[in-house]
Amino acid sequence: MTSPIIDSHHHFWDPSSGGDYGWLSGPFAPINRVFESNDLRPALQKNGVSGTVLVQTWNDLGETWDFIRTAEATDFVAGVVGWVDLTDPEVGQTLAELRGSPQGRWLVGVRHLIQTEDDPNWLLRDDVKEGLKAVAAAGLAYDLVPNLPQLPSCIATVEAFPGTRFVLDHISKPEIRNRGFDEWAALIRKFKGQRHHVWCKLSGMVTEANWQTWTPEDLKPYVHEVLDVFGTDRCMFGTDWPVCLVAASYDRVVDALRECLNDLSDAERQRIFGLNAIEVYRLPEFQERKA
Repeated sequence: MTSPIIDSHHHFWDPSSGGDYGWLSGPFAPINRVFESNDLRPALQKNGVSGTVLVQTWNDLGETWDFIRTAEATDFVAGVVGWVDLTDPEVGQTLAELRGSPQGRWLVGVRHLIQTEDDPNWLLRDDVKEGLKAVAAAGLAYDLVPNLPQLPSCIATVEAFPGTRFVLDHISKPEIRNRGFDEWAALIRKFKGQRHHVWCKLSGMVTEANWQTWTPEDLKPYVHEVLDVFGTDRCMFGTDWPVCLVAASYDRVVDALRECLNDLSDAERQRIFGLNAIEVYRLPEFQERKA
């Protein structure tokens, strides 16, 4: 049986919907348009991708409801990482309502855009910690999406919540274009002792590299460092489509990661390209298929 390929990180959006898409300007203007399932489907079919994880794009509960309904109606969306207000004392009830809805099984994780917060230690607030407890109690993973200034708070958080499944998005967005390896690596290595409950997405790298000139060789040191820290059983493939399109096609993102991983065994690549995402997110369709 062929091992499934899971794209663990992509988005849909409609800039006219009233969402917080002001960043889709300047160099990102080419992707300032609607992206929906039919835009992604051909690339998934071409690259043999079996399923995907649809990830929130702005801090809005309405989008989370929309996304789990989208997952119910879309054959390839295998799970949703949505948003809830972690600072809300009633966040546990909100999660119960989401999970108890007819489409609730598709909610597999939660994320907050912590890099948009003025406080780099936002995750360490007492009310946020209570919210994280509610996420864990609901059986969901929590995605960490930091820039470098927020990374120390992420390290402290995973240390404080050893029973929670965490996912580090986009290898924490190092400044690849500016050769930002050393400062990033010094921090990322601090996850090494926490790897039993933290996974890392090999995603978002091409947009942190030079959009016009990057090659897989630029990405390899970062990929290899992450593999050393987290291991092949805690890393997973993601494209960050359609954000990636400013720097590379879907196909090129897939091919670049394959090149970065070409020294691994088939079994290790199968874990990175699908099985790890199924494990950390407990993707309902694929877990049922396995059972």
